[in-house]
Amino acid sequence: MCGIAGYWGKGDEQVLDSMIDAISYRGPDDKGLFVKGNMGLAQRRLSIIDLTSAGHQPMSNEDKTVQIIFNGEIYNYKELKTSLKQKHTFKSSTDTEVILRLYEEYGEEVFSKIQGMFAIALFDSKNNKLFLARDRMGKKPLYWYKNDKVFLFGSELKALMKHPSFEKEIDLVSLNKYLTYEYVPTPHSIFKNTYKLEPGTYLTWDGKETLKKVFWEPKFLPKSDSFEQSLESLDKALEQSVEDRLVSDVPIGVFLSGGIDSSTVAYYASRAQKNKPEGKIKTFSIGFKETSFDESSYAKQVSKHLGTEHYEKILTSEDSLSLVPKIGEILDEPMADSSLIPTYLLSKFTKENVTVALGGDGGDELFLGYDTFLAHRLASLYEKVPRVIRTKIIQPLVKLLPTSFVNMSLDFKIKKFVEDFEGNKNYRNDRWLGAFSHIDRANLFKKEISEKLKSKNEFDDIDTYLSHLDSQDFFDQVTLLHQRMYMMDQVLVKVDRASMANSLEVRAPFLDTRVVDLANHMPIEFKLRGLERKYILKKLMGGKLPDNIVYRKKKGFGVPIAEWIRGGLKPVILDFLGRESVEKMGLFNYDYIEKILDEHFSGKKDNRKQIWTLFVFAIWHRKWLQ
Repeated sequence: MCGIAGYWGKGDEQVLDSMIDAISYRGPDDKGLFVKGNMGLAQRRLSIIDLTSAGHQPMSNEDKTVQIIFNGEIYNYKELKTSLKQKHTFKSSTDTEVILRLYEEYGEEVFSKIQGMFAIALFDSKNNKLFLARDRMGKKPLYWYKNDKVFLFGSELKALMKHPSFEKEIDLVSLNKYLTYEYVPTPHSIFKNTYKLEPGTYLTWDGKETLKKVFWEPKFLPKSDSFEQSLESLDKALEQSVEDRLVSDVPIGVFLSGGIDSSTVAYYASRAQKNKPEGKIKTFSIGFKETSFDESSYAKQVSKHLGTEHYEKILTSEDSLSLVPKIGEILDEPMADSSLIPTYLLSKFTKENVTVALGGDGGDELFLGYDTFLAHRLASLYEKVPRVIRTKIIQPLVKLLPTSFVNMSLDFKIKKFVEDFEGNKNYRNDRWLGAFSHIDRANLFKKEISEKLKSKNEFDDIDTYLSHLDSQDFFDQVTLLHQRMYMMDQVLVKVDRASMANSLEVRAPFLDTRVVDLANHMPIEFKLRGLERKYILKKLMGGKLPDNIVYRKKKGFGVPIAEWIRGGLKPVILDFLGRESVEKMGLFNYDYIEKILDEHFSGKKDNRKQIWTLFVFAIWHRKWLQ
């Protein structure tokens, strides 16, 4: 795993050096720079495959006309290399060189031939073209920026911000989206003229214009008709996917929470490792002394059942709270998923023993594991209640429910369900998941900003994604949005930033294209049967894992944010969201912020999502703009 950065236009080696050093933690093992004319490419390497200097980047072809820098792993590189050996001589054992040779052989078609997680920059001096490409599921980040002086790109915004031509101006449309979703959705970024490259897409820049081409997108039709065949295919796909992700020249392990997703990955990893000289697979979990959000006993049970070499660290809430001030350093774009904190702590602990870890990310999005999928099923019944009764009787009654600050409490779920039910059905899922409603944001923003945003549709990205979908089934639509928005721009960003800040590579077997295609082509009832979520995955793992692991209630990798805001975090919250801080930002109406803080502190209302979303933005703003 690595970090990449570069420029086309104004720049020099010193600027390039500062850009790549801003993300040095992504690749502490090696650094490489290439500067020629108005082009600069740089890479920081975390050595995983071929630990020798032969893997140094930027890497070039024999006549130096093609240069490549690459962040990620290509899982079918050995197979591709075999087909290329008749025409090409290889100097290394790296997947990077395979991409380079593929480009020489097939040109732009190279990106559709490679399978894995990647962010690639390839410069072809003969054709005067720069290519940027991002993997199919958006596992690896890739930002780009353009003005009249320069074209910039990099793994993180930190790198772009080091270039003197980069202008740090907040994009108000993106800020509005952040406050809606709790993240800035692709292709937008928090800054003007700055974008995230879409997944399954490559971009070309020739010094005059950018062109983008899609080389892969999720398909949901036709649907498979045999449950037994799908079950068998899923078993084989997961087995192969996990085995592919165990290829490494450095120590490797598995994140194990004790939930069905991570336990499934641990099961297949243990089976693949069984007769290999490396011995037992290593598994890693963290636990908390506060029993209300501790799951370490489940992880230990799975480890014992599978016979893994298990590592566990028990932490306190103080360990988590002490990390909060570092959020601005970890995130150079605001993202309000509080599970960033335990993910960072787990990554830090895991890195003490291994350099690569496999995780269970994607299981919920592929097999309908979230509460919102159940909520949509219940919504079809609630829709039959006349609207006047829903809005005039049920909503006011629900607001009277006593507030509980327990993580994902019943009253919290009921209030979110009812309050965000009304309106366009296509946007309902993201209203449920998000922080600030349209009315809330109108009150939050200063009047002049609110006026500017009044005509903007914060959900237009949803419209774009659904316009490309090949299925009209509502649950297919919700599944796509989970994969292309919540998972890619929140879950995967959280894992990438938390792990790479600790120089740890994390791989996601569920996001192998074979597994994704298989799951997306399954009928909904294979995944959501009645109120049973992840039905086919549970059937697959029955007998392979303990029943209480397979069928236990889902519990997110969370922290007690609602309680922290009223307790240990309160002084920090009052600092970052105090009048002086808010007025310095020049964006928000302080009286509204004071109101939601007072409601939460007094116990009148649970405003955790709004407060945490604003708090993360305030930390980010102070770190990067003040």
